[in-house]
Amino acid sequence: MAEARQASSLLSSLSSDGAEVELSSPVWQEIYLSALRSWKRHLWRVWNDVLTGVVPATPLSWLFLFSTIELACLLQLDPSLGLMEKIKELLPAWGRQHYQLQGLLAAAVFASCLWGTLIFTLHVALRLLLSHHGWLLEPHGTMSSSTKTWLALVRIFSGRHPRLFSFQRALPRQPVPTAQETVRKYLESVRPVLGDDAFDHATGLANDFLRLQAPRLQLYLQLKSWCASNYVSDWWEEFVYLRSRGSLINSTYYMMQDFLYVTPTPLQAARAGNAVHTLLLYRYLLNRQEIPPTLLMGMRPLCSAQYERMFNTTRIPGVEKDYLRHLQDSRHVAVFHRGRFFRVGTHSSNGLLSPRALEQQFQDILDDPSPACPLEEHLAALTAAPRSMWAQVRESVKTHAATALEAVEGAAFFVSLDSEPAGLTREDPAASLDAYAHTLLAGRGHDRWFDKSFTLIVFSNGKLGLSVEHSWADCPVSGHLWEFTLATECFQLGYATDGHCKGHPDPTLPQPQRLQWDLPEQIHPSISLALRGAKTLSSNIDCHVFPFSHFGKSFIKCCHVSSDSFIQLVLQLAYFRDRGQFCLTYESAMTRLFLEGRTETVRSCTREACQFVRAMDDKEKTDQQCLALFRVAVDKHQALLKAAMSGQGLDRHLFALYIMSRLLHMQSPFLTQVQSQQWLLSTSQIPVQQTHLFDVHNYPDYVSSGGGFGPANDHGYGISYIFMGEDAITFHISSKKSSTETDSHRLGQHIENALLEVASLFQVGQHFKRQFTGLGENSGYRYGFLSCKTVDPNILTSSTNM
Repeated sequence: MAEARQASSLLSSLSSDGAEVELSSPVWQEIYLSALRSWKRHLWRVWNDVLTGVVPATPLSWLFLFSTIELACLLQLDPSLGLMEKIKELLPAWGRQHYQLQGLLAAAVFASCLWGTLIFTLHVALRLLLSHHGWLLEPHGTMSSSTKTWLALVRIFSGRHPRLFSFQRALPRQPVPTAQETVRKYLESVRPVLGDDAFDHATGLANDFLRLQAPRLQLYLQLKSWCASNYVSDWWEEFVYLRSRGSLINSTYYMMQDFLYVTPTPLQAARAGNAVHTLLLYRYLLNRQEIPPTLLMGMRPLCSAQYERMFNTTRIPGVEKDYLRHLQDSRHVAVFHRGRFFRVGTHSSNGLLSPRALEQQFQDILDDPSPACPLEEHLAALTAAPRSMWAQVRESVKTHAATALEAVEGAAFFVSLDSEPAGLTREDPAASLDAYAHTLLAGRGHDRWFDKSFTLIVFSNGKLGLSVEHSWADCPVSGHLWEFTLATECFQLGYATDGHCKGHPDPTLPQPQRLQWDLPEQIHPSISLALRGAKTLSSNIDCHVFPFSHFGKSFIKCCHVSSDSFIQLVLQLAYFRDRGQFCLTYESAMTRLFLEGRTETVRSCTREACQFVRAMDDKEKTDQQCLALFRVAVDKHQALLKAAMSGQGLDRHLFALYIMSRLLHMQSPFLTQVQSQQWLLSTSQIPVQQTHLFDVHNYPDYVSSGGGFGPANDHGYGISYIFMGEDAITFHISSKKSSTETDSHRLGQHIENALLEVASLFQVGQHFKRQFTGLGENSGYRYGFLSCKTVDPNILTSSTNM
C-alpha cells in the first residue's frame, strides 16, 4: 500500500543530522526502550480488560468455580485436597464465631488461585496451538485431518464467545528468520530485474554481509525479539512513518467504500448524521470489546492491537520525529465546512446523540452563512506540509489558538462537509470515478486535517468516503470499521421516506460551536507555502478507477487458483506491456498472525511470473503451455505469500537488520543497497472481511468500490483492487502526471486486456472471447449500468481439472 513509498524513502529520512543524533543512542538502550514500550502496552491492556471485566476471564466463571467448591464443602468433600485447611491456618484467628467466615475466605482464595492457574494453562495451551502454521502450507482449498483436529482444539480453548482482545495474550511472537535464508530469498527476488553484472555485484555484497556483519546484527535482533512484543513493528512505525519528514499526502490512503451504484439519501446532513452515529456505535463496541476478533479463513485469530488507536488519535508533528497522541475518550467531532471549523458534541446526559439530532447539528453548519475568518480557510493545509515545517508553525498556532487546536486534535475524528458532489455518474462514469478517488486521496489540500487518524468526507450529494492516516494502522483495520459503518447506517438505521434520518429533531440541542482561530499574521506565509505545496502534490496525482464487470471471484474459483495470485500475475503481464520491462513489485501481506504484527512484502515479480509473461507474448507458445506456466507462477506466488504471513518473509527482516546496523554504527553496503531499492509497482488487495453484512445476491447494487493510495515512486504505479461480490473487480490505479513513463488510464486498459487474455487460457477460449468482444469499449457495461453477463461456471467444470 502507501507504506511502500514510505519504506523506499527510509534511506533519505535517516540521512538528516537530527536523525543521526537520535540513532547514536546505545543499542542496549534501544532494546530496553522497545521492551519498556511493549510492557507498558501489555499492562495497559490488562488494566483495560480488568475495567471491562473480561480478564483473565469473565467474573461469572470465577463465581461458578467458587460456588462449585462451596457446594462440595457442604457435601463434606474437599476438592482442594487439604489446601483450604492450610489456607485457614494462615488466616488470622477470629474465634469460633467467625469460623464459617474463615471457611468462605479460604474457599475464595483457593478458587481464585485455581481460577488463575486454569486461565494461565488455557493461555499457554492456546499460544502453543496458535504457533502452529502447518495449515498454511496445505494446498489451496484442502484441509487435512490433522488441521481439522488442530482447528477443533483452537475452538475449544478459545471459548464460546471470544472478545476482540481475547487472543492477545495467547498470540505467538513474530519469529526472526535466519540471515542466510533471508539473503537467499533476496537474491532470488532481484534476479529477474537485474542484469548479470549487477546480480554478481549484489551476490558479492550479500556474501560479505553474511560473513562480516550478519552474525552480530542477528544476535542483537534475536535479543530484541525476546524482550519486545514484536521485533520489527515498533521500528516500522517509528522509522517508516513517524520519522518521515515528507507530506502526509504521500502516505495517506482513501476508502471509497461507499456503495458504487446506490446513494441511500441525497441529503448531506442526513448522511453525515447516520454515518457519525454509526462510527461512534462502533467505538462503543470497540471500548467494550464486543467486536468479534477477525479470524483468518474462519479459524485462526489475528492480532487486534491496531484497533486500539482507531479513535481519539492524532499524529502530532515534531521537528525530527512525530508521535501519536491517543486519548481514552472524546465526546465531540471536529467539522470543516467552507473554510470554517466547528466543534459538534456527540453525547448528551442521556448518552450518544441520535442520528436525527446529529443531522440537525450538521444542517445548522450547512445553513450557517458566516464567512471564514482570515487565515482560517486554508489553515488545514499546514497538516499537509513537510512535518518539520508544520511542527514549528504549530507552536505558534498552539500559543494563539490553544482551545481551537485542542478541539480539533482532541476530537474523536474529523468530518469534512464537502461543498461539491462526487460519485459515479451516467454522463461520464470514467471521469466521475477518477475525480471521486482524487478528491478522497488529496482533496483541495486544505479541507482535511491529515493528522487525525481518519477523516470522514461527506459530499453535497450524500456520497461518503474516508481519508486515513497510515501510521496507526493498516487498511484491513480501517476497512473493518468502514464495512460496519456502511451496513449499519444503510440497512439498520436507515432513512425516512423524505431522506432524513429517522426520528425527530431536538429543539433543546445547543448549536455547534464555531472555533475561533486568533492567529498572528506572521504565519500567513507558512499557510500560503503549505497550500501551494499541497496543491502541487494533489494536482500531480493521476487517479484512475474502473470496475471490471466481465467476471470476478466466482470465475477464478472455478479455475482452481487463488484469486489474489490470479490478479498479481495479470498485473505483471499488464505492467510488462505498459513499460516493456519487469520491476520490483511490492504486494502488501499481513503478519497479524503474530502479536502486534503489521505487514510484510510479497515480491510478486518472480522468475516464474516473468516466464509466464514472456510466454504470453510468444506466438509460438500454445494456450496449454501458457496455462502450465501460469499454474507454476501461481504456486510460486502462493508459497511467497504463505511464507510472508508465517513470519518468513525477507523485507521486514532486512529492514530491522538495517536499523540495527545504524544503531551499532556498522557500515553494510549490502543493507544500504537493499534499502535504496525502488518499488515501481506497489499493489494491495482490499479485503472484504464481513461478508455477512451484505447480501450481494439479492441486492447486487449494494457493492463497495474499495479504496486506493498514491504511487510508491515518482515513475511508478500504485494499484489496489477489491472483489465486488462474486462477479466484479474494481481497480484503483495511481501515478504521477509529471512522469513521462506512466499513465494510469493506459495501464488500466492493459489490465483489462490482460484479464480477458488470462481468463481465455482456461479452455473457455473462443467462447470467452466471443462473449466479451467489444464490451471493453462499452462504458455502460464496464461501469455496471447494463446487466452484467458473467461466465457460466458450468462451462469450466470439465475443462479446468487438469
